[in-house]
Amino acid sequence: FCRLMEEMAKETDTRFLIITHHPLTMARMSRLFGVTMAERGISQLVSVDLENAERLRDAS
Repeated sequence: FCRLMEEMAKETDTRFLIITHHPLTMARMSRLFGVTMAERGISQLVSVDLENAERLRDAS
């Protein structure tokens, strides 16, 4: 599945939004988006650029 998504993304200008909690699928993505509820009734959007996070990790 992940390989197919990567191939289709490379060959076209199409972007995909994949909704999952599967750790292997999440690990293969370049960016993760999430929603968290810090306080009851108040949702907060979270975005993590995994490629940038990896560079920061390697630099430290």
